[in-house]
Amino acid sequence: MKNQAVGSSSDKIVVAATRMAQARGYGGLSIRDLAQEVGIKAASIYHHFASKADLAAAVARRYWEDSAAVLEALATASADPLLSLRRYPETFRKSLESDNRMCLSSFMAAEYDDLPEGVRIEVQAFADVNVAWLEKVLGEAGIVDPEQTRRRACAIYAAVAGAQLIARGRADIALFDALIESYRQAGLLPG
Repeated sequence: MKNQAVGSSSDKIVVAATRMAQARGYGGLSIRDLAQEVGIKAASIYHHFASKADLAAAVARRYWEDSAAVLEALATASADPLLSLRRYPETFRKSLESDNRMCLSSFMAAEYDDLPEGVRIEVQAFADVNVAWLEKVLGEAGIVDPEQTRRRACAIYAAVAGAQLIARGRADIALFDALIESYRQAGLLPG
């Protein structure tokens, strides 16, 4: 029973820290503010995570693991890989729909030089998961020459993440939608 409570507290901390990091980045991840939001003492956070870096690494790891599960569900929801590719931008749009937040990985990648090594590794894993998924689905769709699949996957990932960044900076989700549509018209994403 005690382990369940600890896991529950850890989960609450990670969920709250994720929301905070999506709004403020690693530099804005405040243990004091986080403790207040979760309703515990700041020292209690250190009971679960030895340092801010350990907490941020756990947050980033959970984020890419959850994203990998979402992408896998997206691919298995349809036998048509083109449909999965068309729906890929929705995974980034969801952050904007949630109080104009940004993809945690994009936010933290902007702070890359200031991140502890463990956090860097987890942030890179998010990009790796997205690019690998895109490579796989592009290959299944057969719309790109096999030797161009990785480059196209990287371009799609960068374009969609960039659209999210621009839309967040303007607090305009319609701008995200317009940019995604322009990628479709240009042939980067399937129409």
